[in-house]
Amino acid sequence: MTVQIYAHRGSSADFAEHTRAAYLQALGDGADGVECDLHLTADGELVLLHDDDVGRTSNGTGPVAEMTLAELRELDFSSWHGVEIPASYGSAAAQLLTLTELLEILSGAGRVLGLAIEFKYGASFSPQVIEKTLETLRSHGWTPEDSKASNVLVSFMSFHPAAVKYLSKQLPPDHICQLLEDVGVEDIKDELEVGPIAGHTVAFLMRRAMAEGEALVDDGVAHLAGPGVDYLRANPDNAANWVKNGRVLRVWTVDTPEDLNLCLAAGVTQVTTNKPREIRALLAGSQPSLRMVDASGAQA
Repeated sequence: MTVQIYAHRGSSADFAEHTRAAYLQALGDGADGVECDLHLTADGELVLLHDDDVGRTSNGTGPVAEMTLAELRELDFSSWHGVEIPASYGSAAAQLLTLTELLEILSGAGRVLGLAIEFKYGASFSPQVIEKTLETLRSHGWTPEDSKASNVLVSFMSFHPAAVKYLSKQLPPDHICQLLEDVGVEDIKDELEVGPIAGHTVAFLMRRAMAEGEALVDDGVAHLAGPGVDYLRANPDNAANWVKNGRVLRVWTVDTPEDLNLCLAAGVTQVTTNKPREIRALLAGSQPSLRMVDASGAQA
């Protein structure tokens, strides 16, 4: 069984997530694809960031949507990780990436690569980011039928069932991934810093959304199922049924031998990891070897 490795926000165990360095390292690590999250800036540019606020991953504060790309470029998105960036991976000022810049890096890799784009939403869904993303991809030769832009095979992911249903009207189900997670009240309370009543309310809403997401995978609206490791461990029957019915399982975030073994036993063929080099080594049964690429994406 061949298992494809997607680098989660790049090789984000080595370098700050979503940075040029993280993605260049992922290519050097031999990842089959990379994953990213997108947000729109105040001037309508798509940037690679997980959070809707820059506070956690930069030396700035404030919502991404209220800042222009030029303003974001003035922030440091890499130093918080505490790792020096090799000169071949670009300067600190070059670490923030737009979707176009990521596509340019991937197109220069000289091999076929996957790009898994995640759309993040809260309680409400708006198609604005999706439409801007598809527009950008089309400018790079992307077509919805095969979902390829040059050598880059693009898939789209979301936890929000409304986003998955919206995507299903734009492209075939083979390129759509419904993300799923195991929802625990205590985890929600800790993450959101809320009390038990609010925690149970949020958990109820999230579980309802997950049930709708599971149905979308069952019904073939999305042919990619994207469970987290904890979900896979808690719901083995769901995973087994999806594999039996021809769905592709893309599990996140697989960083340990135990989690990888769980995936292999479940018939998972795509894993998303912060450590693509280590997971590649585990799959190959060998020790990891470090490879580096220059800022264009070519191996050094």
